[in-house]
Amino acid sequence: MNPLAIDFCGLKLDSPVVLLSGCVGFGEEYTRVAGFSNTDAGAIVLKGTTLAPRLGNEPHRIWETPAGMLNAIGLQNPGVDHVIREILPKLDFDETRFMANVCGSTVEEYVEVTRRFDNSPIDAMEINISCPNVKEGGVAFGNYPDMSAQVVAACRKATLKPLIVKLSPNQTDIAANARACVDAGADGLAVINTLMGMDIDPETRRPIIGNIQGGLSGPAIRPIALLKVHQVYEEVRRDGTPIIGQGGIETAADALTFLMAGAATVGVGTALFYDPLAAKKINAGIRSYLETHRIASVADLVGSLDWGDVPDIQASG
Repeated sequence: MNPLAIDFCGLKLDSPVVLLSGCVGFGEEYTRVAGFSNTDAGAIVLKGTTLAPRLGNEPHRIWETPAGMLNAIGLQNPGVDHVIREILPKLDFDETRFMANVCGSTVEEYVEVTRRFDNSPIDAMEINISCPNVKEGGVAFGNYPDMSAQVVAACRKATLKPLIVKLSPNQTDIAANARACVDAGADGLAVINTLMGMDIDPETRRPIIGNIQGGLSGPAIRPIALLKVHQVYEEVRRDGTPIIGQGGIETAADALTFLMAGAATVGVGTALFYDPLAAKKINAGIRSYLETHRIASVADLVGSLDWGDVPDIQASG
């Protein structure tokens, strides 16, 4: 038996490691890295996809920060029809699972992209509710539970495939949003998306990112992401809703903490930019931990956080 195997939204994954959207292109790019095998990843989330092609934002679109990275790509992609027609046929669905990342600027666009992916071999869909709602002046769908639920409910009617909702940390109560999404039909949750940030060139006094602000990822956000995973897990664990825990994971030790906090799988993203074989190393470290502690399966680690002598820690703070 493979101790790293995990069931996620009804999908059998050979590893708890998920390669995150925007960090591996549309999958076929990353598989060319020497030494990489698709079996190193239980699933790969494809780049964010909209109904029509998008060129993305003006540069700079990526900027390294202390212990992290800012990005404001602007959802550059060739459009859903091109992805289905030209890209999906090149992917090996026998070696790993592939999830589409569905984006939109209106509820109707989310639904249409979901409907088209429903008629494709894609295994599941991640709904990126951090996109701006143009009908509401650009406010992100994911920052308000009612708007998040509206998108999820509409997409739920367009597909029978698993729906994973990617939750934003840039909101007041992520647990309340998680509850709204699950009640609206989400099968799983991805926790968290990037935090919003910016940087300035002191010589020019101008923002470095062309979009002024961008999403902060990398090790700098790991403690925040870990807390958000725990908060969401406490809200949805009785439903059995699985979580992709993500945000600054670099090592097996990082991944183990997310599993213990309640994540069923762990997403790796920014680390891949400087260590393309991070997934392989994380799998090896998790396997070693299981063997050392005589734990039969990675599933036994999910939500295994030991509260020790502080059972009232949440109530006190």
